[in-house]
Amino acid sequence: MAEVEVAPRIVVDDAIHPGRPIIKGSRIPVSLVLGSLSAGLSPSEVARQYEVAEEDIRAALDYARAVAEQETVPIAVE
Repeated sequence: MAEVEVAPRIVVDDAIHPGRPIIKGSRIPVSLVLGSLSAGLSPSEVARQYEVAEEDIRAALDYARAVAEQETVPIAVE
């Protein structure tokens, strides 16, 4: 499978990380970016550490927001 863009600056490339969204032009998974941000790194620190642009960090956050927006969580009513 070729690289497939799933959002601006975010792709899935089975040759790199099968089925996992990554920053386009890198091997950096979106989940790694999100984890680094939740661990307390600033967007500029994450961009510097993984050698991606700050726009890529914002794209990863926007992608995560879009995915969460589509999710529904069933709640059992007793």
